[in-house]
Amino acid sequence: MNAVIFRSFGGPDVLESAHLPRPEPQAGEVLIRVHAASVNPIDYKIRSGHFHRASITLPAVLGRDVAGTIADVGAGITDLAPGDEVYAFLGSHSGGYAQFALARANEVARKPRSLDYIQAAAVPLAATTAWQGLFDHGRLQAGQRVLIHGAGGGVGHFAVQFAKAKGATVIATVSPEDVDLVQTLGADEVIDYKAQRFEDRTAHIDLVFDLIGGDTQTRSWAVLKNGGTLVSTLQQPSVEEARKHHAHVSVFMAEPRREQLVAIAKLIDAGKVCVAVSHTHSLFDAREAHDELEHEHSTGKLVLTVA
Repeated sequence: MNAVIFRSFGGPDVLESAHLPRPEPQAGEVLIRVHAASVNPIDYKIRSGHFHRASITLPAVLGRDVAGTIADVGAGITDLAPGDEVYAFLGSHSGGYAQFALARANEVARKPRSLDYIQAAAVPLAATTAWQGLFDHGRLQAGQRVLIHGAGGGVGHFAVQFAKAKGATVIATVSPEDVDLVQTLGADEVIDYKAQRFEDRTAHIDLVFDLIGGDTQTRSWAVLKNGGTLVSTLQQPSVEEARKHHAHVSVFMAEPRREQLVAIAKLIDAGKVCVAVSHTHSLFDAREAHDELEHEHSTGKLVLTVA
């Protein structure tokens, strides 16, 4: 099968095309014929050697998000069959930058019927991260006020829509290029971070969902309610500040959960959530896609098409 691999850690130029044996699904696994795979920040962090370097066996295939059709199933898989249209959030094994990818049973679900493969591939990791940040870690409830930093990105644009569907009031910080998109997604207040400081525009926040880190996270304490929650995907919130504010804090990395992929697909097919795809590249243009994600501003997701 055709694939894109890397044999050493480094910049986008370490990515190269290769021909690999087609994997065989083991018990509890499915083999997906990949039609599209999205590019996520975790991909370039792994490629550069900045994430779990010691656990990566080279050469390796990147890619946590795929959409395609079931090609084969392993023992114990009874609810999916060859030909079924699916999408998957591949765990630490990755493997999406290829014509075929293995997925464990808890990583794969039927894709939203209303989406094509390109759109569907943009969903699993980013949407699951948004879901887990808001609901598993943030415990967001209807009527609460949530501040989402980086609301125009892959995770952020899903978070805005999930929070609105829950009945929360959404305040979003964005780049100027993302203002229009995030307004159309239903955010109650959209703050261009280059034009205004969010702490001058909002207060009394129940949940801060931090997708930016650094100074943005530090300044968020000024708007968080006493007893509120600060959740980050990037860095551990200050324990000292948490004590001062009697706040609940967490930093997390999303994990695949099939039931969440099913719930997300239902929201999408009900018309409550849309998917923003910034650009598409062919599989063998993965270098260009990585360079774009690392060094240029992207609204929504970047997706690789796989022939």
